[in-house]
Parts: sequence; structure tokens; C-alpha cells
Amino acid sequence: MKAKTLKQNKVNIITLGCSKNLVDSEMLSGQLVANDIAVVHENKKIDHNIVVVNTCGFIDKAKEESVNTILEQVALKKKGKLDKVYVTGCLSERYRGDLAAEIPEVDAWFGTMELPLMLNELNADYKAELLGERMLSTPKHYAYLKISEGCNRTCSFCAIPLMRGQHVSKTIEQLVSEAEGLVKKGVREVMLIAQELTYYGLDIYKKRALPDLLHALAKVEGLEWIRLHYAYPSKFPLEVLEVIQQHKNICNYIDIPLQHASNNMLKAMKRNITREEMGDLIHEIRKQVPGIAIRTTLIAGFPGETLEDIEELKQFLIEHKFDRVGIFTYSHEENTSAHDLVDDVPAAEKQRRAEEIMEMQQEISLEKNQEKVGQTLKVIIDKKEAGRYLGRTEFDSVEVDNEVVIQTSKKLTIGDFVTVKITKAYDYDLEGELVG
Repeated sequence: MKAKTLKQNKVNIITLGCSKNLVDSEMLSGQLVANDIAVVHENKKIDHNIVVVNTCGFIDKAKEESVNTILEQVALKKKGKLDKVYVTGCLSERYRGDLAAEIPEVDAWFGTMELPLMLNELNADYKAELLGERMLSTPKHYAYLKISEGCNRTCSFCAIPLMRGQHVSKTIEQLVSEAEGLVKKGVREVMLIAQELTYYGLDIYKKRALPDLLHALAKVEGLEWIRLHYAYPSKFPLEVLEVIQQHKNICNYIDIPLQHASNNMLKAMKRNITREEMGDLIHEIRKQVPGIAIRTTLIAGFPGETLEDIEELKQFLIEHKFDRVGIFTYSHEENTSAHDLVDDVPAAEKQRRAEEIMEMQQEISLEKNQEKVGQTLKVIIDKKEAGRYLGRTEFDSVEVDNEVVIQTSKKLTIGDFVTVKITKAYDYDLEGELVG
């Protein structure tokens, strides 16, 4: 009797949404590799037979993209190009009952905290000793470091606590060990991420321990840049600013999502802070860390938002001249407290307001960039494209911020740091030439 040849499984992971999801996918990859299962990210060849879609459920557009991606993979399965389709992540956590009924072709659905269950389905053992080990899907010179999971905030527009649960910090020792492991793989820059960075440590150390964590990470040999993302403004621990000043490898950069600047909107959004308090915080940050780049994120079209509220927001942006701004249009999310309000700003008007704000910010960004012409800055090389190198200064995070374009015949190594004199400025990019 002829024995059957067993085809070895190859898993393709498709990641949607934020960098926190990306870290989850990388953790899954690390576990699969440790179980001798072949794994790829965003594989275009379709030489895999299993797909895991790691979904986002943050806002309507993200949910739509997630559902469309699942349907695309199910269509490939129906054509016989895939054996299995699995779904995990935020959308699955929140809507798996409804989705399973609508898309029965998906083989299994998993929530955000069900990695061991998913591994079991993939005939892999969950290896607790691999905690923090992962297969990077980013270029090897930078990585995201997730310092906590979940969120205890009750912002009225946000469904993240419904999908990610309550705030749980990792220990400082565990994060230092993760950072050391990343450096061994060639990582030179880490972006600290969490649903809420400044809440770090309250659950395990009974205090806001972000300053302690930063001190410990700054001592990791070979870690040249540490970058802070998603710092909540209310009760911001000002000791963080002292730590940034003390350590050269902590970037002069901070991402503080403010969401709005009208007191009416801030109260309706349950942000626990006023416009005046936010202004004082921005002044204090710039006073303690001169030259720091501040990134913020805003929401346009929240229920009840008036044109006066938008004017207040614009005036706040003009007054404080943020280095980087991102904006979302409001998404009416069920089971959030804002869902009880009337979603009374039409979609087209939400978009118009968002574009109006970004047009104004574009001018501020150009003005800020022009100030850098003639300066000599340290730049990390991210990639080579169309015969030129693209890099970033410490004032820019990957994918969301400015790039520095470098034209040179010299061969540069991706991930290396170079010294660049800025020669030209655009709305969102800089040009420069190598020094030395």
C-alpha cells in the first residue's frame, strides 16, 4: 500500500490595524517557528496553505478592511488555494458570534488573548519560555516594544477596552530582556507602545513606573533610539521629561493623542482634561525638553461637534504648533458610551472638517521643516527607493512622520546612522546631503 505524502503546513499571517497588532502577529510567528512550522507575513506568492488574519476593529473603515480581507481569503479557500482560514484580533474578539454566522467558511475564530488556543488549532504547543520572543516583520533595525496590554480609561468614543480588556503591565525585567533580545537581532530603535503608555506600572508597582522603565531600557547596550508613543495627557507623569533629558538614546519625541481641544468636546469624550490643562502640559514639555517633537492625534465629527468647536481646535493648533498631527473622522461604535449620543455630523462634513484641519497643519508642518534647513542631524537609514536613500531623524517615527531624502552615490547600509545636513524642506519631508 502506497503511503500518503504529508504536505508540510506553511502559515501566512496578514496583519491589519495598529502596531500593537503587529507585535501580536510577530509573537504568533515566533511560537510557530519554535514548533517547526513555516511562517510568512503578508505573503504575495500564495505558496502557503493556511492563513491567519489578525483583524482590527477600531473604527468603521478598519472593520470594513478586516471583513474584506477575510472574504478575500475565504474566496481563495473556495478555489482550493488554501486549506484553512483562521481569524484573530480585535474584530474577532468583538464580533465573532455574528461573523461566524455570516462567514461560516472560516475554520476558527480567536480573541485577542487566545494565542494558546490558536496554537493548539495549528497543532503547535504554546511555549511559555518564549515569552517576548518573536519573528520580526519590520526591517531588522527597528521594532515595536509593547509594554502593556488593555486600557482602564473610559473615553466615550473608544471600544478598545471592549476588545483588549483591562490594563496589564509587563514587568521591567521582562521588557529589558525583550529589548536585549531585539538588539541581538540587529534592532537599533524601539518604539514603546501600549493602549496607554503613562498608565504603565500602576497595576504591578502601584505607581506610574514609565520613568523607571525608561531608565532601565536606556542602559541596554546597543539600543540607540527609544521612542515614546501613545502617552495619555491626563495626569501625565512629568518625571518622564527628566528621564528624556538624562539619556541621549531616548528620542526627543513624544506622541500624545489629545483627540480635541474644545472643552465641550473633551468633556463629551470623557478625556478627564481641559483645553487649559493640555496647553499647560505642552508648555511644560517644551520647557523641560527644548526642541522636542510632539505628535498628536485628533477626532473630527464627534456627536454634537459644532463649527465653533472646530475653530477652537484650529486655534489650539495654531497656538501650539504641533510637529506632527494625525486625524480620524468619528466612528459611532456600539457599546461605547458615545453610542448613546446622536451621530449628528454627516460623514461628508466629518471628512470636510478633517481635511480643513490637515490643510492648516500642512502649513505648520512646512514652517517647522523650513526651520531645519541648514541643520546637521543624525539620521537612521530605513530603505533605498528609486536610487535614493530614505531615512528619519529622532523627531520622526516610522511610517507616520517625515522622511529625509538623501541623494548620494555612496553605498549606505540600511539600519545605519549617518550625519546629514538638511538642504531642502517640504510639507512633510526633508532633503539632505551626507556630512563626512
